[in-house]
Amino acid sequence: MGVQIEVHGLAKSFGRQNIWQDVSLTVPAGELSVLLGPSGTGKSVFLKCLVGLLRPERGRIMVNGVDLCRCTESERYELRKLFGVLFQDGALFGSMTVYDNIAFPLREHTRKTEAEIRRLVNDKMELVGLVGAERKLPGELSGGMRKRAGLARALVLDPEIILCDEPDSGLDPVRTAYLSQLLVDLNAQVDVTILIVTHNISVARTVPDNLGMLYRRRLVGFGPREILLTSEEPVVAQFLGGHRHGPIGMSEETDAAEGTWPSTVPEIVPQLTPSPGLPARQAIQRRQERVRVMLPTLSPAAREHVLANWGVPR
Repeated sequence: MGVQIEVHGLAKSFGRQNIWQDVSLTVPAGELSVLLGPSGTGKSVFLKCLVGLLRPERGRIMVNGVDLCRCTESERYELRKLFGVLFQDGALFGSMTVYDNIAFPLREHTRKTEAEIRRLVNDKMELVGLVGAERKLPGELSGGMRKRAGLARALVLDPEIILCDEPDSGLDPVRTAYLSQLLVDLNAQVDVTILIVTHNISVARTVPDNLGMLYRRRLVGFGPREILLTSEEPVVAQFLGGHRHGPIGMSEETDAAEGTWPSTVPEIVPQLTPSPGLPARQAIQRRQERVRVMLPTLSPAAREHVLANWGVPR
């Protein structure tokens, strides 16, 4: 099962530019989570802080009982082995074949034989649907194939946490749907912790167990999908609905600190399920148990939509 990530009071700036402050959330172990936000809200910066590529000014990031913000270099090196990262462009080495790109972490961080490496690489290539592309260079691949190659490389060390930085970026809706299904299937098979950064509304509404949103240098909310998808918080409702009217403007300068949202509570879009033949995702039961505790705090309309989404008679 994957590993939980606990973030407490995180703040990050570049010079005088404050990216976000006082961000606190818990990414549950073995579940799919999505972090949303308008462009420029520091979603990718947040991922880089989680994996230790950037150091925040304040706060804690707890993984396996170790604070990534204050640990030694050797502790950080060991913790990074728990992570697999899928970057926006795949971050493949242009001079290496697809096979060598995927094999690179194994050759760099393990003492496995080439026969063992070949078996592991072939397994991951089959998992992401890249069998037959072993000898191709990244420049010969489509955008979707580069993403899948990047995902195979992120998976080759069998990480317990997978961070995906806008995996849908540059992909058409069909390829995005395939990649979304691949992540859901992966979680069903190995119960890995997955955190996806995106501003794709379709992905946010159908893929994750948990949703969060960054806006105006703060975390607006983070919690189970049922809670966020029925949220009456104007910013969350406007963004998830993809509407023009609300506190989010064309640019950060035209954003409003507050706003109103006159719409009714939306119904919950069904969540993407694993492909036929795969086991049911254990994360769903864990998430629904948390939501049951929260049901009394919801509005009657939100509560009705949650129960309807679960198939409970009205």
